[in-house]
Amino acid sequence: MKRCPECGREYDNTMMFCLDDGAELLYGPASASGSYEPATAILHSTAAPGEAPTQAQIQMTDQTAVLPTGTGDIGTSKSFDKRLLLAPVALAVIVLGGFFGYRYVTQAKQINSIAVMPFVNESGNADVEYLSDGMTETLISSLSNIPNLSVKARSTVFYYKGKETSPKKIGEELKVQAVLLGRVSQRGDDLKLSLELVNTETQDVIWSEQYNRKQSDLVSLQSEIAKTVSDKLRLKLTATDQERVSKTNTTSSEAQQLYLKGRFHWNKRNTDDFQKAREYFQQAIAADPNYALAHTGLADTLALMPYYGAFRPNEYMPLAKQAAQKALEIDPNLAEAHASLGQILTNYDYDLKGAERELKRAIELDPKYPSAYQWLSEVYHYLGNGDQTLSEINKALELDPLSLIINNQKGRAIDFGGKRDEAIVQFKKTIELFPDAASPRNNLADVYEAKGMYPEAVEQRLIQVKLLFGVSPENIKDLQLAFEKDGYKSFVQKQIDIQLDRQRSSLEKDKNAYLPAFRIAVDYARLGDKDKAFEYLNKAYDQREPQIAELKIRLPLSSLRDDPRYKELVRKVGFPE
Repeated sequence: MKRCPECGREYDNTMMFCLDDGAELLYGPASASGSYEPATAILHSTAAPGEAPTQAQIQMTDQTAVLPTGTGDIGTSKSFDKRLLLAPVALAVIVLGGFFGYRYVTQAKQINSIAVMPFVNESGNADVEYLSDGMTETLISSLSNIPNLSVKARSTVFYYKGKETSPKKIGEELKVQAVLLGRVSQRGDDLKLSLELVNTETQDVIWSEQYNRKQSDLVSLQSEIAKTVSDKLRLKLTATDQERVSKTNTTSSEAQQLYLKGRFHWNKRNTDDFQKAREYFQQAIAADPNYALAHTGLADTLALMPYYGAFRPNEYMPLAKQAAQKALEIDPNLAEAHASLGQILTNYDYDLKGAERELKRAIELDPKYPSAYQWLSEVYHYLGNGDQTLSEINKALELDPLSLIINNQKGRAIDFGGKRDEAIVQFKKTIELFPDAASPRNNLADVYEAKGMYPEAVEQRLIQVKLLFGVSPENIKDLQLAFEKDGYKSFVQKQIDIQLDRQRSSLEKDKNAYLPAFRIAVDYARLGDKDKAFEYLNKAYDQREPQIAELKIRLPLSSLRDDPRYKELVRKVGFPE
């Protein structure tokens, strides 16, 4: 009979170690006399975790085991059993068995969070980039339909595009258990796609597959991949879940490819690419008139164009609204279309309650759609509800932590709550992530201005105008000199002069040129010239400029709030006072 010296549990002589605490078993029953002293001691303190304990007649001097004198021949000790020679072997078996068992259990457990990393274009042809990006985005959208699976959004994973980052590091930074890596190549009509699903903790490959298909099979291929990946994640899906994951929005491969090209250019966010995106979405609709996503893409493009370049809001926004409504006519349960309509209701109709309704419906249909939370946050911002503004943007940020627009809106939400120092920290963080973005610099400058930190505000505005408007070096120098010579108001006046000069130049080229007014109105408010500020605010309203939605929250406009003309404009726009 053997017993455990730690817990006293008894075992037969064939056992070597305690099953409860791993201690080496000793001969002798647990019911032995209380005066019983074991002939051996177990040296735990010098063994690393998982190593076999050492059996010897020992005494302890700090952490050193010393054999006492007069112990005689240890090899002939009565307590010794030749079977103990097998202890290291038995322990090795236990350790290895535990290790591989652990690996098996680890790999077999359900994955609850994933990042679909940007697929690599291995074609050597930049014209195929739309395909690798588009397949990534489509798979993100499909997997986002799975309940209880956290899927990082497009903006966040595309932050890593072109960067050499290990799965383990991605897992740590994005807090995901798995990443899906892909490589795409195209030769003529032949499409080759290699995929790997990797455990971010162990960096072991959970699953890999290579697909060789015709490009005409793109729609069915993407549906197949989404279903396979969900299976490999060991997720239990209902029939409804499976249908949503494998859903295709069109049966036309041509329309699908045109849609992907449209989104590729839309994501570049500049005047020329918006024009291309519009053309591709229109071609996709021509290829499949019932392709609701293509109508939504067209709506998103037309709605954003007035923010970039000389696109009249009262010309493009109604077209955007028609496209969003058409998408909903085709598919009333398309979350993207509800969100798109919500944004248009906010920035064109100034119908904040209607926008809230549409955006809440979008979230109900797709709780993992970060843009819907972002736009809903903006609605609450414009309505003056600070708590809900912050709550909704935090939800968006959880889904899409590396989004420029969402991080920027987080700073605005913090500032709206009166925490300007915290807002500065958030805007600086956003600028660190996106040094070439103008919007966080504009908002950071507003906060600096409100705090009276004019040199810091000027520094950010100079970078902003270079990024956003391509102002000439001569203009930059003039702005700097204006501030150095006569202070901040002189700097603002010089900004107005430069904008008006640019508008006069535009009119010389085109008598019907669109001349945005909101930004000039804000600058006049900075100068305290209320008459000019209201003149340009009313122009902005008449042109249905999207920025009018910011009437109640833009910091420089706060100086106008006591003027009856401000209250009249707020009523005309339709906002609650």
